[in-house]
Amino acid sequence: MHIEFRHLRTIKAIHDTGGLARAAEQLGTTQSALSHQIKGIEDQAGVELFVRRSKPLRLSAAGMKLLAAAEAILPQVAALEAEFAGLVQGRAGRLHIAIECHACFEWLFPVLEAFRKAWPDVDVDIRPGLAFDALPALRREEVDVVISSDPETLPGTDFTALFDYEPVFLASSQHPLAQREVIEAEDFRGQTLITYPVDRARLDVFSQLLTPAKVEPAAIRQVELTAVILLLVASNRGVAVLPDWVVRQVRYNSDYVTRRLTARGLTRRLYAATRTEETQRPYMAHLIRLARQEAFKLQRG
Repeated sequence: MHIEFRHLRTIKAIHDTGGLARAAEQLGTTQSALSHQIKGIEDQAGVELFVRRSKPLRLSAAGMKLLAAAEAILPQVAALEAEFAGLVQGRAGRLHIAIECHACFEWLFPVLEAFRKAWPDVDVDIRPGLAFDALPALRREEVDVVISSDPETLPGTDFTALFDYEPVFLASSQHPLAQREVIEAEDFRGQTLITYPVDRARLDVFSQLLTPAKVEPAAIRQVELTAVILLLVASNRGVAVLPDWVVRQVRYNSDYVTRRLTARGLTRRLYAATRTEETQRPYMAHLIRLARQEAFKLQRG
C-alpha cells in the first residue's frame, strides 16, 4: 500500500472538519480530488475508511488507525520542515568548538553565554582540542570551529583573526625577578615554570621564547586551572607566562607583578578556524563578532 503525506493530511482534515467540503476548503483543493484520494487508498488497502451515509462523516475502524498514524507522523514532518527551514535561513545549526588554547575557556564562556541568547536554535558544545587533532577533526566535520593561535594553509579551511594578545611574565612580588623591568629567556634558567598541562610546542613561552633561545627551566610544574597557577605564583612557588587578558585582575594586586617578555614584547594572534563554506553563516559571523568584543573588554580590564 502506497501512503503519501497528502493522504494523511486528507484523513485528518476530514476527521477534524466532519465533511469533505469543509476539508477540501481547509486543504485548498476540491471535494472531487479528496474523494478520489480516499477511493484510491481504499482500493489499495481493501477496506473502507469511512462509515458511509453518516453525518457528520465518521471514520471506520480502519480509518481510525490511519488517523492515528497521521497524528503521529504529521507533527514530526512539520518539525523537520521547520528545522530544515531554519538551516536554510541560517537560524539553526550546530556549533561544536574545539579549543587549542587552554586559557581560552575563561574568555570563551561569556562569549557563548551571549551567543546562546541570540541563537537558541543552534546546538553548542565544547571539546578540548588539546586531547585530539582539532584541525583534522574540523575537516572531518566532527567539530565546526577550532580556536587556535597556529594558523595553517589548509584547503577548504578559513582562519579568521579574532584578536591579538601579549604573553606576559608573572611572578610573586617577593620574587627576585620582580625587580626587573623586562624578562628575557635567560632569566628562566634556574626557575620553576608553572604551565598548563599542554605539550610545550603549544605553549607560547616555549614556542616563542625558550625553545628558540635553547633555554630550559630548572623545573616545570603543570597545573590544570588558571586560579591555581595564580595561587602558586603568589606563594612564590614558581613563575608563569600567561596571556595578558588572563592576568587582567592581578595587575593591581600587590601579591603579583607582571612584566613584558623581551624588550620588544611578544605578540600572538588568536584565530577561529572554520570550514570555508560555513564561515559566512550568520550565526558563525555573530560568534566571531562576540569573541572580538569580549576580548576587547578583557584586555581593557
